[in-house]
Amino acid sequence: MAFTSDLDQITRAAAGDAAAVRALVNRYSPGVLALATRMLGETAEAEDVTQETFIRAWKALPGWEPRAKFSTWLHRVALNLCYDRLRKRREVLPDELPDRADVALGPQDALDQAQRVKAVEAAIARLPERQSAALTLCALQGHSQAEAADIMEISVEALESLLARARRTLRGELLDGRKVS
Repeated sequence: MAFTSDLDQITRAAAGDAAAVRALVNRYSPGVLALATRMLGETAEAEDVTQETFIRAWKALPGWEPRAKFSTWLHRVALNLCYDRLRKRREVLPDELPDRADVALGPQDALDQAQRVKAVEAAIARLPERQSAALTLCALQGHSQAEAADIMEISVEALESLLARARRTLRGELLDGRKVS
């Protein structure tokens, strides 16, 4: 039962138990890093956000109240940090997105796949922040809509609306080569 385990580890971490801190970092840092990487498109900056997320979490642990799952709260902290960084660099897009080609593919197939991945990542990066966050949390990170809505501090209906607009825009850009608002 992860939730009970979290409460026990949070209590121990707040009391200074290094093993509990390590356990929480080991459990949640991959998901926080993946969210930050998707949102920011840059590994080094995502690592900074992940580190800052956990620093803020440790500072808040003594007064933390379990109104939501720890993972939901932690992802919310990371998402807010990502929003802050995106606002600071709004006009600047990454020069190059990372290659994610499957090495098992032939050269032409790998090139085609890499181009498709770049097109999708670029299209997601052009989405408004909230649509990009909703899509990243649900489609790429596997959070349920309820969890993603909690992380974004919106209703499930509002999240569904963001997801529908994001998917419509992506469909328009990727299939028709035009933007749909």
